[in-house]
Amino acid sequence: MNTVSRIVTGVIGIIIGVVLTGVGIIKTPGVFIYAVPVILLALFILFNKKEDEIEEIKYRKD
Repeated sequence: MNTVSRIVTGVIGIIIGVVLTGVGIIKTPGVFIYAVPVILLALFILFNKKEDEIEEIKYRKD
């Protein structure tokens, strides 16, 4: 993922997680089972910069 798509996906995931948390507080506490993993996954996507690095090809001498 490039930087823009990583930011968009992370922010949308965090928003969905916050909405699910709000629903869990107001109506159904069971929604927290979904809210917490969504927020954690969104934060991981948002801050994972290792995926954007390109490794150099290592040539083998025969």
